[in-house]
Amino acid sequence: MKDVSSAGPDGRGADGFTRTTGHFDGVDFEGFWDDGEYSRENYVESAPTDELIASIEEELGGYRLPDSYVELARMHNGGMVERPCFPMDTSTSWAEDHIQISGLYAIGRTATWSLCGELGSTFLRDEWGYPDIGIGVADTPSAGHEQIMLDYRACGPHGEPRVVHVDQEFDYRITVVAPDFATFVRGLVGEDEFDDAGETLQADLATVRHGTFSPILRRALEAGLPDGGVLIRALAERIVTEKGFFALHADGDSWLMYDVLFWLYSHLTTATSFEDFVNRAEGQDDYERPCYTLMITTSFVADPYGFCTGGFAEGFLRDWWDAKVERGNIAAADGGYRVAPEYATQLLRVLRATAGMP
Repeated sequence: MKDVSSAGPDGRGADGFTRTTGHFDGVDFEGFWDDGEYSRENYVESAPTDELIASIEEELGGYRLPDSYVELARMHNGGMVERPCFPMDTSTSWAEDHIQISGLYAIGRTATWSLCGELGSTFLRDEWGYPDIGIGVADTPSAGHEQIMLDYRACGPHGEPRVVHVDQEFDYRITVVAPDFATFVRGLVGEDEFDDAGETLQADLATVRHGTFSPILRRALEAGLPDGGVLIRALAERIVTEKGFFALHADGDSWLMYDVLFWLYSHLTTATSFEDFVNRAEGQDDYERPCYTLMITTSFVADPYGFCTGGFAEGFLRDWWDAKVERGNIAAADGGYRVAPEYATQLLRVLRATAGMP
């Protein structure tokens, strides 16, 4: 390793520590980064200065960023990756033999997914309750329900942290991934190394065909559509067959599922806002208060249900909500928002047609 610094004749950076480079010597980064428009606009920032690094470290609670993290950021500061998988000997909720990330956080504040950005490390710590063991450095396809973190518990705030996987859905369970950040980046491989698409398809088909419904969804079906379980399963099966897995995005069938779930939700309560519909109450640990997340995306470890996507992307759901409100499909009523009656009639007709029922 080489000692380098861009500040001062004594070879030290703005934080007073000598930085080293060479952590990625011999690594071929050709094809490593996804440089598409979405990645550039939401993940990437310009190379960080020593002053920016020092201010970010202070904002993160005094944790010193690993030299390898700084070195990588000065080559390419954040971004989605084309090699998103890291092999694992220990299973996680994602897979038995690997974990998967979406992108690496930039050292900065301006990108949405940067260390101190809108949805970065500080957001997940402060708003999602991730443990204060260090710094979140990568997001995952689970839309916030898993995170890759630097764990400083053993080394202290100025030491070399290990990389861990933290699973929010399993009481923030921590699984060791790699001894350090450089090892983690060097070990990332493409999805084709774990080509289990056929197994995923069959497993998710079993989920939507036979998985138990959420207690909230069961109550909503009893209140509004007693025969609706088969209709929802038919729609979910079409989604899985089309995608190869069970997830709701911005496609037509996903929007239909959002419609149906909100209509059913409205048989139990009235949403006062988008957030009221989507999010569980602070400290909620049961299925008493209805919300979207506890209907289909999230279950409690102590009381799980099977018909579950395991996560969601809020942006897709918000786009659906905004569009439906603008079109009048979701309208102000009873001090909140409900599905417009004429749209509900149309919705049920489409849902029954999807299931091949009159």
